[in-house]
Amino acid sequence: MTPTRRGLLLGGGAVVAAGVVGAVGVEEGLLPGRTRVRGLLGLDGPSGHVPEVSPGLAVSGSFVSSARLGAQTGWSILYPGPKKERLPVLVSLHGLGGDHTTAVEKLGMDRFLVAAAEAGVPRFAVATADGGTTYWHPRPSGEDAGAMVVDELLPLLSAHGLDTRRIAFHGWSMGGFGALRLAGLIGAPRVAAVAVLSAALWTDPAQASPSGFADSAEYQEFSVMHRQHDLDHVAVRLDCGTDDPFYDGDRAYVAGFTRPVVRTFQPGAHNPAYWTRMLPAQLRFVGRSLGSAGE
Repeated sequence: MTPTRRGLLLGGGAVVAAGVVGAVGVEEGLLPGRTRVRGLLGLDGPSGHVPEVSPGLAVSGSFVSSARLGAQTGWSILYPGPKKERLPVLVSLHGLGGDHTTAVEKLGMDRFLVAAAEAGVPRFAVATADGGTTYWHPRPSGEDAGAMVVDELLPLLSAHGLDTRRIAFHGWSMGGFGALRLAGLIGAPRVAAVAVLSAALWTDPAQASPSGFADSAEYQEFSVMHRQHDLDHVAVRLDCGTDDPFYDGDRAYVAGFTRPVVRTFQPGAHNPAYWTRMLPAQLRFVGRSLGSAGE
């Protein structure tokens, strides 16, 4: 049967109606693949862009980590210029599935660091290290990537001429959790600032990642929730996209502070497009904090 003009018009109306329903469903988070669809529709905000500058000096190596049960642990130091300098240091912790190279290969941290210095941000170095999948805390096996950072990486950075008397922490996803935890463990005045992207935080301990937590009890033991006072006198910044799976947890976390902290919740997903958009502001925040008496 040949479709009539009326039928075509009605059919077109049905398509439009389906599109409207679909749009509402996406907006309400009811459709599968919501984040991917919103990204395709351009609803996750602009993508960040790695600066077109030459990276500074990068020094890398590895060591056998006792805290990580003998694991060969890679590390890198990124400088804002072409030579070694005695600078304060930002320790950047990678997310799940990453290693000490991810900050450069996925986020362009080496070039963002140079661009920040060229823009007048107080100079600092960035250090990275392999943390496995432990969420940067003690695991039942005895492996403790957090202890590796404090007891092994920081002395190594000092031996390479960096000023570790005043440090900052940074991280994304799993690394965001680790950065908040380690910054709180060390605390002020040694830790000047902590800046995190899309920190892996859960309001329901039973939902915590099985990659880093055997059960809800382990998550509660090492959680940073309800421990915001550990960061008293430390400058805190948290940025998370509104389409990020950790959006609710991150909002609950910053709401637990009894003082103002820097937080932004913009359109964005759990991906490098969002993280690279926010990196310039994060590095400015860290530079001001390391270059001052504190914020």
